Amino acid sequence: MSGWNDNTALLASGQAIAIPHTLPGQPADIGALVPPGGFGATALFKLRDLEVMRLPIPAERGIPPHRVPGEITVRCVSGQLEIGLDDSTARLQSGQLRYLAVAAMHSVKAITDSCAHVTIALATPPAAA
Repeated sequence: MSGWNDNTALLASGQAIAIPHTLPGQPADIGALVPPGGFGATALFKLRDLEVMRLPIPAERGIPPHRVPGEITVRCVSGQLEIGLDDSTARLQSGQLRYLAVAAMHSVKAITDSCAHVTIALATPPAAA
């Protein structure tokens, strides 16, 4: 058993891609290397309420503005990232984190070869009584 399974995700272009997931109890490589030739997104695990991803991004590349239906944290593991949020941007250095509210329009760009850990809270808030 490899410790990975496949799950499908959509790129901003709408193109479906398979993202490997770790299996419960299996170790996962969360090193900061950017794979040769580009992105190497890995959903470390995805549960009903939570998804944790490793996102290496080569310098000068990134993810265009998009929304995610949950709260997000983006932690810069290595390199330098620029996180766009609404009309502002913030640079994250290695070890820094930015919190984004539910459905916030945001983008990510690597200033240098970088790696981020992204956490998405997927739970829907309880309905108002």
